[in-house]
Amino acid sequence: MLFNSLEFAVFFPLVTILYFALPHKYRWGLLLAASAIFYMAFVPSYILILGVTIVVDYFAGIFIEEAQTAERKKTYLTLSLVANIGFLAFFKYFNFANDNLSALAGFIGWNYPIHNLNIILPIGLSFHTFQAMSYTIEVFRGRQKTERHFGIYALYVLFYPQLVAGPIERPQNMLHQFHEEHFFDYQRVADGLKLMAWGFFKKAVIADRLASLVDSYYTNPQAFSGPELALGTAFFAVQVFCDFSGYSDIAIGAAQVMGFKLMVNFKRPYLALSVSEFWKRWHISLSGWFRDYIFFPLERKRIRWMGQSLNLLIVFLISGLWHGANWTYVIWGGLHGLYLGLEIQVQRGWRSLPDGVRALVPNWILQPIQRALVLILVSYAWVFFRAESVQSAWEITARLFNGWTVASLSKLAHSTITNYELLITFAAILMMGVVHQFQERGSLRAMLAKKPAALRWSLYVGVLVFILVFGRIYEVPTDFIYFQF
Repeated sequence: MLFNSLEFAVFFPLVTILYFALPHKYRWGLLLAASAIFYMAFVPSYILILGVTIVVDYFAGIFIEEAQTAERKKTYLTLSLVANIGFLAFFKYFNFANDNLSALAGFIGWNYPIHNLNIILPIGLSFHTFQAMSYTIEVFRGRQKTERHFGIYALYVLFYPQLVAGPIERPQNMLHQFHEEHFFDYQRVADGLKLMAWGFFKKAVIADRLASLVDSYYTNPQAFSGPELALGTAFFAVQVFCDFSGYSDIAIGAAQVMGFKLMVNFKRPYLALSVSEFWKRWHISLSGWFRDYIFFPLERKRIRWMGQSLNLLIVFLISGLWHGANWTYVIWGGLHGLYLGLEIQVQRGWRSLPDGVRALVPNWILQPIQRALVLILVSYAWVFFRAESVQSAWEITARLFNGWTVASLSKLAHSTITNYELLITFAAILMMGVVHQFQERGSLRAMLAKKPAALRWSLYVGVLVFILVFGRIYEVPTDFIYFQF
């Protein structure tokens, strides 16, 4: 079920009203049933995959906790991880691996008889698989007590707001919340609804308006000049942020209405001063997952001649593959790994300079340069994330450097200024940028709470009117980009 669908407009208030109407002891059952219905609205049969992994991990957690030896604990953890990764590998990576093996066999002249399977990737498989794995890993590490209530554990995996696109939660944050009784609180409910509205604004007004433009640039890059492709790439950078962070806002807001606190998943990443800071602000739940479960273990066993840079590259190559079974995603991840490795060396060189030399470049000059450089590097990497193939990405890369003439720039500027749709989009992006600047200084909701009620409600109503008038809410609802992962 899509957040931006008519079905959800009925589902969300109905579930929320029933949640507060029911006694606390029955609420977990309501949420579990509602979450199953939410997921089955996509492809009903894939609930069986979730069911199998939930049963496996539930009992794995019990066996791990009760095991008397470290060896047995490790065995149960391994079986759990194999089951989870096995489903992920089969549905997401079988055809990808098969295509590459077939190409390799053809290159060396071997006959390769295995054909691709006609399977559909279950919605959000990578997200709920990683959330489930974090549970058994944390139990194994002794940081989480086993959840003995099967229904509560199933709800931890299935909880509908963040089931298909995160945030990827940890058991320490979520499991205890399902046991706690949440009461109706007007301010909390209002804050949750405001956050949901902000998410809908980013998705319906900005991301969905940019989607068709980005598609035109990336479907037929041969028809566009370098400046046009640069603009299309910038559009995609905004689109993917508004689409994914918009989903996160709706998810966090929907959970907040009922009294659940999900982790923040985005913190204005395009204001970052470095690529490492970008990843502390972008898809924070996934970055933290890779940091804790892959990067830190690698650091403890790192190869000394490359050290941290090599481990970062490994992590981001895996991150790229997590995003999709395509070499474009692997290259995208590899670029970020290379960026971070290079950044480490540049920062070491900068710190080695005398204080007097560094003082020659004040922060008011240095920081805009840093932000611009991060935007350029991140936006270029998005080319591979969005391109339909590696060949297309390289073609776009080559064309990005062509056609930068005064005439082409003037033509592009004129066509942009006279495009009504783009003017609306730019106005919405400007609104978002202003909000981000205020958020960098502190909680915007806390700031607004000190303002007169007339001003606050004028802003709230203004955002709602903007969504209703300019949002793509009257068309067939579009999928969120990260649903494919």
